[in-house]
Amino acid sequence: MSYDLIIKNGTVVFEHQAIITDIAVKEGKIAAIGNGLTGAKTEIDASGMVVAPGMVDAHAHMSEPGRTHWEGYETGTRAAAKGGITTMIEMPLNQLPATVDRNTIEMKFSAAEGKLTIDAAQFGGLVSYNLDRLHELDEAGVVAYKCFVATCGDRSVSNDFRDVNDYEYFKGLQILAKRDQLVAVHAENALICDELGREAKEEGRVSAHDYVASRPVFTEVEAIRRVLYLAKVAGCRLHICHISSPEGVAEVTRARQEGQQVTCESCPHYFVLDTAQFEDIGTLAKCSPPIRDAQNQRGLWDKLFNGEIDCLVSDHSPCPPDMKAGNIMQAWGGIAGIQNCVDIMFDEAVQKRGMSLPDFSKLMSTNAADIFGLKHKGRIALGKDADLVFIQPNSSYVLTNDDLEYRHKVSPYVGRKINARVTKTILRGEVIYDIKSGFGARPIGKFVLKNQQ
Repeated sequence: MSYDLIIKNGTVVFEHQAIITDIAVKEGKIAAIGNGLTGAKTEIDASGMVVAPGMVDAHAHMSEPGRTHWEGYETGTRAAAKGGITTMIEMPLNQLPATVDRNTIEMKFSAAEGKLTIDAAQFGGLVSYNLDRLHELDEAGVVAYKCFVATCGDRSVSNDFRDVNDYEYFKGLQILAKRDQLVAVHAENALICDELGREAKEEGRVSAHDYVASRPVFTEVEAIRRVLYLAKVAGCRLHICHISSPEGVAEVTRARQEGQQVTCESCPHYFVLDTAQFEDIGTLAKCSPPIRDAQNQRGLWDKLFNGEIDCLVSDHSPCPPDMKAGNIMQAWGGIAGIQNCVDIMFDEAVQKRGMSLPDFSKLMSTNAADIFGLKHKGRIALGKDADLVFIQPNSSYVLTNDDLEYRHKVSPYVGRKINARVTKTILRGEVIYDIKSGFGARPIGKFVLKNQQ
């Protein structure tokens, strides 16, 4: 037999076209592409399916070790596989200790052993207390660094993640620019957001609309302008996380047109939920930056179709249900969404709004792989990892809590009618999820390190 696997008759999504053809896999890599391929130990008929590159989710929180009761590798990566994600890039928070040096990233590697259903690359943290240890994370193989200029972290926990002030941010940029590393930033004006939120709580304004008003668009735009300028001065590559407003995207576009090395991401929840729905759903839809109004959302869709947003990510950030209790101003701000990025956005972007399949795959896979240097991921092409998702178009279902693989089976999307389904996910040539038979016999995911690709 020439090949280990042949996938036949699917509508295969390449970088510039989508055509019905076959894919052959050998030793985990794509070995041949073309009609009428034969000679494999196993064949899968993908007739009627869209066969796309597995999603590269460049923004996910697994919370292990230390806060595994929030999520964890076992549950979180199974949910990702069920949702068509084959590689995640994991953030250096919300686990304890935060991933800020050689010792703490080794703790991550150890905690994940035998639990990864999908592949995982790692962010290192740029925080207020590790400027002298940033090099350790680079040496350990992180593909980028994450920092907050918005307030973050539990101040009562000594080894939790911390935001950076402008000086710490700038010094970190200078250090990481010399190592040719990319820095990803959560950009909101910390002081203004904190004070507006404090005022709202004191005055008893605790609705979804009040929360959104406490983190207005200008606080995102101002922070994006500031971090862009400081990165330009420092000569460091920059990535703006989870932009929630078209005005924020416009700042990135302007900087890019001026020659700055900057990319940006947004999340499905900003495209399919608005403030009115947030009010109905409640705390499960709380995140920061917040879910904004319908007019803002229309502007984001325009930016997405204009090619100004580089990639879509889950920003999967779950927590125990009791942390979502109470009013919206009190509740933890994070959305559980990793399982439903592919199906929801395929339905909303491709089926309802006419996005091309190649453009969809660039947003979900290719661009993230390129931005973060995952050279074997993100494309269906000879020699790449055989990481694939089968999507059944026009296949309607209503998401229930029982469908979810998360540790805590809650999501703002429960009850939503989704007109597309992930039916199979393949990682390096092995089926890790099938809608009929479930998950593979064993987790085969591994870490993807910058210096070992």
